[in-house]
Amino acid sequence: MAKRLFLIRHSKANEGLPGSSDFTRTLKESGKADSQMMAERLMEKGLVPKHIISSPAARALSTAKVFSEVWGIAAAEITTEIFIYEADIQSLLSICNKLDNKINSVAIFGHNPGITEFANYLTDEGIVNMPTSSVVVIDFPDNNWKSLNYQTGGVLLFDYPKSTKDGL
Repeated sequence: MAKRLFLIRHSKANEGLPGSSDFTRTLKESGKADSQMMAERLMEKGLVPKHIISSPAARALSTAKVFSEVWGIAAAEITTEIFIYEADIQSLLSICNKLDNKINSVAIFGHNPGITEFANYLTDEGIVNMPTSSVVVIDFPDNNWKSLNYQTGGVLLFDYPKSTKDGL
């Protein structure tokens, strides 16, 4: 079966307190609401992954948890991967290439600029910026995660909270 990858940028986060770590920044209430809305939009379209991998940074993991609740996936089933935090294309590609082929769809919750750069690497979409809470769903014709590489995927959906189009 073909593979489907959901790339999701974390939702709007609070500014860190002076001297605090960027890693511990939490979601704003508006970010939580945007996460809920985007997860519901995907659910309405029948687009729900079977597996979730998230950056362990507070804002990304919190976003993943909101989505997982809407999708009916237990928060305990979310896998965290430290290499998603401040990831470059090669780090994200390595994570995907190592996925078990029994998994046909996975969502990765991450950060900019890496998540936008990765979406553009995998497709020829030319996305300038993935705003907070945005989702890119990419389909790959091959049934092997190791086959994911430069422009091997096609964008099924690019959607974000302030989008004026339907995303499809």
